[in-house]
Amino acid sequence: MTDTSILRLDCIHKNFGGVNVIDDLSFEVQRGSRTALIGPNGAGKTTVFNLISGVFFPDSGSIFVGENDITGIKSGTRIRHGIARTFQNVRLMPHLSTLENVILGQHSRNRGWLGALQPVNLLPGNRWCEEARAGLADAGLGDYERASVGSLPYGVQRRIELVRALMAQPKLLLLDEPAAGLNAAETEELQIHLFKLCQSGDLTLLVVEHDMHFVGALCEAAVVLSFGRKIAEGTPDAVRDNPDVQEVYLGKSASPVSAASEKKEGDRASQRA
Repeated sequence: MTDTSILRLDCIHKNFGGVNVIDDLSFEVQRGSRTALIGPNGAGKTTVFNLISGVFFPDSGSIFVGENDITGIKSGTRIRHGIARTFQNVRLMPHLSTLENVILGQHSRNRGWLGALQPVNLLPGNRWCEEARAGLADAGLGDYERASVGSLPYGVQRRIELVRALMAQPKLLLLDEPAAGLNAAETEELQIHLFKLCQSGDLTLLVVEHDMHFVGALCEAAVVLSFGRKIAEGTPDAVRDNPDVQEVYLGKSASPVSAASEKKEGDRASQRA
């Protein structure tokens, strides 16, 4: 791993029921970068996220965050190494308010039972509450603070999930199809917001996304999977022009627009998560 790398996957293999889902996968993500993980449906993208976040363990190979080998560390502990994520399917508490859902994202920063209770203290002036409000305001979601999450549009819920993940103050944020369910204006707003979040260099993004307009506008690097193997790596423009990528993912006469029409990924591994 280079000094500038925050994440490295080294010769990762993963099987489910005798099916080789991830096959000898190696790549690095540079610290402070915005990297896309793309590929056709069933390529293994969400499985890779599940391996990085500890939902599954690889059958062989190693995963490093910085200099730390996290391969065998439980998922609940990995957030202490600076990893947070969103999911393909929204995983919010529908009966709680937007603010309460966001506050839940702060629990990982508190140790012990007393610390775990601190963020739920909604007394006026509570710093956890104010931090959550500030996160919602920065994302343009302040008007939804008291609304029950279950009553909100799907696109808004996805944006709330992002704010909740950011409450853990991660160094590496895994975003699984963050633009899914958003209209064109919301997608552009999300792209601008994510770009601003990364400007300080303290946050690194690894993004699974089918919308190639979004990928091209946000990301500076891309890794392409097909049947669990890496087939290309480079800038979004370079991988889009790669003949192998066009063959298995974008199509021979592909354009960024055609990639945006891809359906949501059907990873079998994600369904098991």
